[in-house]
Amino acid sequence: MTEDAAPLRRRLYGRSKGKALRQHQTELMTGLLPRLALDPSSPLPLRPGRETRLEIGFGGGEHLIEAAAREPEVDFFGCEPFVNGMAKLLSRIEERGLANIRLHQGDAAEVLDRLPDASLSRVYLFYPDPWPKRRHRKRRFVSPENLDRLARVMRPGAELRFATDIDDYAAWTLARLRACDAFRWRAETAQDWLEPWHGWTQTKYEAKAMAAGRRPVYLTFVRQAD
Repeated sequence: MTEDAAPLRRRLYGRSKGKALRQHQTELMTGLLPRLALDPSSPLPLRPGRETRLEIGFGGGEHLIEAAAREPEVDFFGCEPFVNGMAKLLSRIEERGLANIRLHQGDAAEVLDRLPDASLSRVYLFYPDPWPKRRHRKRRFVSPENLDRLARVMRPGAELRFATDIDDYAAWTLARLRACDAFRWRAETAQDWLEPWHGWTQTKYEAKAMAAGRRPVYLTFVRQAD
């Protein structure tokens, strides 16, 4: 999709920086990040013969780093606008010496609009900002516009994995995905959305949510063949 043809994008995140970074984190942001950064203005680095997956809003990178370490034959793209989350993941990449992660500090839609058709085998969307105030709900990532983006870049049979601890956002997501002909909800029993996926890595956010008494749901949607 060309830049002129790309749908209009809304900012889907709030502040992008928290507490001050430590010195080494700052060095990684200026040294390592440019080497791993995706450039949405150029063709994205899809390697022939390799599966590519995308994590949208990876937070501190707990899931992304473990997934990439477990499957070194798979390439992972990670998008995260929050500076502190990006710095944490860079530290983990350096520690683990991984070479199959590329990063985008910003809106995931910028990457989606530059990916070729049917190029992703899986997309992760875990604990996105729920934007609980009614006037802000248009900022939620799950929207008809973004589902169209995902449908274009996901190959038939590819999975969209979604997790949230916010009941309203779970219902919102189910309503929009079930209204989208490009995706099928895979669940057959209640346990299918109450238990995480095999090999799941619990994030720091999820641990806090469960400690506060909120029960996550894990939704899997499959890209249908056109």
